[in-house]
Amino acid sequence: MLSVNDMFPAFRLEGVNAENQICTVTQEQLMGSWSVIYFYPKDFTFICPTEIAQMDKLIDEAIVLGISGDNEYSKLNWKKFNDTLTNIKHTLGADSGLYLASECGILNVDEGVANRATFIVNPEGEIQHVSVTAMDTGRSADEILRTLQALKAGGLTGCGWEPGDQYVA
Repeated sequence: MLSVNDMFPAFRLEGVNAENQICTVTQEQLMGSWSVIYFYPKDFTFICPTEIAQMDKLIDEAIVLGISGDNEYSKLNWKKFNDTLTNIKHTLGADSGLYLASECGILNVDEGVANRATFIVNPEGEIQHVSVTAMDTGRSADEILRTLQALKAGGLTGCGWEPGDQYVA
């Protein structure tokens, strides 16, 4: 699995943007900005929409990209008919064939899907945080946001650090 200080791999994916239009998203589009790239197992599931909607909390701090192995047409259909997802403000990318999930080392071979993984990537393309959780456990967008803000603040930021704090022992 890719880890902290590894470069996030180059990619080119089709996806669905905030305007519910099919688009192309590439790693180059993320360069120069902080980004949160998160993988989820499947479209049309129970846990995934709860996470996806919450990831919009991050868009003021980073470019946000959600990815699963389902194709862009599945994502478009899901967004059109799931009220939780219709108006999300970030792109959902289609890792059809799960090549990017495999390259990141987060492919769940037994299930044939990407594991629930989150990567925070700095403007230079280096991974600064990675986490993976069990398939049946959703992530906390609030904790991802706090971690992102702490990374962007630089320096020593303890486990209780919040924006505006200098250092927490």
